[in-house]
Amino acid sequence: MALAEYRTEGGIATITLNAAPANCYTHEMMLELDAAVLKARFDDDVHVIVLTGAGEKFFCAGADIKMLSTVTPRFKYYFCLHANETLSRLEQTPKLVIAACNGNTVGGGLEIAMAADLRVARKGGGKVGLPEVSLGVLPGTGGTQRLARLVGKSRAIELMATGRLFDFEEAQQIGIIDQIIEAPDGKSFMSKLYEYAKQFVPPGKAAKAVGLIKRSVQSGSEVAFEYGLAMEREFQAQLFASEDAKEGLTSYVEKRKAAFKGK
Repeated sequence: MALAEYRTEGGIATITLNAAPANCYTHEMMLELDAAVLKARFDDDVHVIVLTGAGEKFFCAGADIKMLSTVTPRFKYYFCLHANETLSRLEQTPKLVIAACNGNTVGGGLEIAMAADLRVARKGGGKVGLPEVSLGVLPGTGGTQRLARLVGKSRAIELMATGRLFDFEEAQQIGIIDQIIEAPDGKSFMSKLYEYAKQFVPPGKAAKAVGLIKRSVQSGSEVAFEYGLAMEREFQAQLFASEDAKEGLTSYVEKRKAAFKGK
């Protein structure tokens, strides 16, 4: 059984974290997640990556605490390092990544979701939060950095220092969750989620442009403004030379709907 199940359909790659009961991740799961991200990155037919959890109760509840309690401090360090590298790879892949938060998204699960570009949650599906302080540690898979960038420093410190869990509606209000879908169960949620994701897939959308918009924001916002502008110009030059840009400009002049290819 795969710990990070991978499948593709209609230009969308779905990676499902699969480790009952709470989809907690081990080093083995991170290796599979890493491989799945690379597989989606190299697949020219994949334009959007959806990341979700198996079942209906959990997206992911974070790292496997039982595993962490049995390994050496050295292993824990390299475990965190590899997890950071995996999520950075997800974040830097020039394809839109949507975290489908189908259930509780807490601890390292929220850290994984925050490495996605968009977070879409099922209404009433669970809680979010970073409760690592209750274990005497901090969110060590990018949580302290990504949460601060999403909600601001003081609010991030308050959320992590208290370790409280809160619902998706509050998470949307403070900027962690982007969209909430009302669905009675996980199956209908994923059906609606795919409808949402399909808007970013060719022929209706220039997926290459979407991917480079993502890269320009994710990387450009982390450097000095003038360097971010330089990065934006380089990405724009790539797009001007693309088939999709030619199709977009031509269809506009000809007053017809564009048929993009993601190239």
